[in-house]
Amino acid sequence: MRRIRTRLGVLGAALLTAAPLALSAPSATAATTGTAGAAGAAGATGTAAPTAARQPAAGTPTAEEQRLTQPVPQEILRRSGFAGVAGTFADGLARVESYGAAKRYVTDAGRTLWRRAVDRVQGRGPQGGDLSRDDDRPLYWARLGMTKALREWKPDFRLSDGRRDTLLAALERGSRGQDSIDLPGGRRPGTRVLRAVVTGFDPFQLDADARRSNPSGAAALALDGTTVRTSSGRLARIETAVFPVRWADFAADTVERTLLPSFRRGPHQVDLFTTISQGRPGRFDLERINGAWRGGYPDNARESRTGTVPVPKGVPTVRPQPQWTTTTLPYAQLTAAPTGPFPVRDNTAVTEIPAGGTVPVDRPDGPTPGSAARAGGGGDYLSNEIGYRATLLRDALRLTVPGGHLHTPVLQFGAGNTDPVTGTVTDPDFVRNRNAITGQVRNILTAALSVAPGMMGK
Repeated sequence: MRRIRTRLGVLGAALLTAAPLALSAPSATAATTGTAGAAGAAGATGTAAPTAARQPAAGTPTAEEQRLTQPVPQEILRRSGFAGVAGTFADGLARVESYGAAKRYVTDAGRTLWRRAVDRVQGRGPQGGDLSRDDDRPLYWARLGMTKALREWKPDFRLSDGRRDTLLAALERGSRGQDSIDLPGGRRPGTRVLRAVVTGFDPFQLDADARRSNPSGAAALALDGTTVRTSSGRLARIETAVFPVRWADFAADTVERTLLPSFRRGPHQVDLFTTISQGRPGRFDLERINGAWRGGYPDNARESRTGTVPVPKGVPTVRPQPQWTTTTLPYAQLTAAPTGPFPVRDNTAVTEIPAGGTVPVDRPDGPTPGSAARAGGGGDYLSNEIGYRATLLRDALRLTVPGGHLHTPVLQFGAGNTDPVTGTVTDPDFVRNRNAITGQVRNILTAALSVAPGMMGK
């Protein structure tokens, strides 16, 4: 999607939303890319107080919340056992009598929803319906029901717009696992459990097909709190979080706030991190280069942003802001050995404006010196941006661990179930494809963690 949109203009971008794309922006080839995944309070991270993305007026549903009334979201909620989540949450809000109590209630409710979604995917507790356990969509739609209820809430006490925004931000963080990353403490090198942080994304492009799932989000739910054994026999703990497909939230430091506690030096510092999003059909891509450019493709809120990736105030960064960042994931090893049914590709392509030039140029082997970014290997959408933000934060903190961005294959419905209007919300091929992608994500992470100890400090 990366360069196609630039060349076709607004009409082309509108037409592209009808295609079965993933979370990146348009690429220069016929293949499409996808992307689009906060720990602690501000005091724990050392950043300024958490900043919420600007919200609509109280009582006004967002573009995402407006989709809730459609038949597909309602069916997904009903068939997963999550249909009553928003109502139960609203009933609890009605009994809250102060802002302090509201903040505690909303924070706990968000974390409870995240834990419920993780437990469902990982096979704990009741399935709650006939929708397969591996599904990430119940979490997405249930969260929107809760944010809508919070936006419409009229408490007996005075609640300013700013405080309501703070409650919404707390609900978002808690229900995405962003404030519950719990890595084990360090012990003697060589014997301790390795630590990995992995992020995924919400479903997106839902105006074109409300049935869509995001395999990166499904993988995050399946992997959160799990332990894998590396080829050397060492154990590694994986903690995960999920991110919204919204430009405004990224500008409001949601990525940095989530990752910073795990990136800082200390007993819980990460040994490996991977941001993950949905990418091109039929393959995984390890994105070698990330670019400092937002291409403007509409997000889940139907908003566009174009320009240099904005770095939030109050977080560690590199000055002057670099046009490019690079992966430190062991791409040579991960592309050489089979990890599942899909090939894993080392993607070195970018789009740049060469030094002294004015016209974007596609480069298959990375940027040239002094060039300005117009797309990384992962495009110019939020998948590229999360990879850029995570690796920029890594560099600012001089964190010498493997880290970068991984694109999964596009999650596809069965051949007879491609129509977004007449098709079903799930089918055997859809479930099989999602489980295959999640299984290979686990294998890729295990392989990367097997290499990680030898890369540290280099």
